[in-house]
Amino acid sequence: MLQDLVERLTIPGMPSWVALVLLGAITVSLLAFLAMPFAVFGVKSRLEAIEAELADLRMELRALVLQGPGASVARAPVEVDYVAPPVRGAKRAPEFDTRIAPPVPPPAARPAARSTRAEPRLDWPKADRGA
Repeated sequence: MLQDLVERLTIPGMPSWVALVLLGAITVSLLAFLAMPFAVFGVKSRLEAIEAELADLRMELRALVLQGPGASVARAPVEVDYVAPPVRGAKRAPEFDTRIAPPVPPPAARPAARSTRAEPRLDWPKADRGA
């Protein structure tokens, strides 16, 4: 059986043991790849993170269920960034123009667009369709 396998795998011009060494190396490589833990690819850490998040969600759901339907959910206080506008008719402080430099003039008007093209125009001869 082994002798038949050696004869089938023999590479012309090479000794007969070279084929067995290559077959053994390929077999060991395939077995190592199949036995490799998923942590090498980073899947294990991602699964652990998802599992921890799922556990947190389950704890929150259990807490909500234990509170009952009539209990209000405690929420974090909301910060208000709104400032009321000043009342009409109230006296304001005089506003001064604090600019030092004169205003920037608008850019010069662009000249009218011409029909010149950057690439050369090709005037192909028109073929008669009726011919």
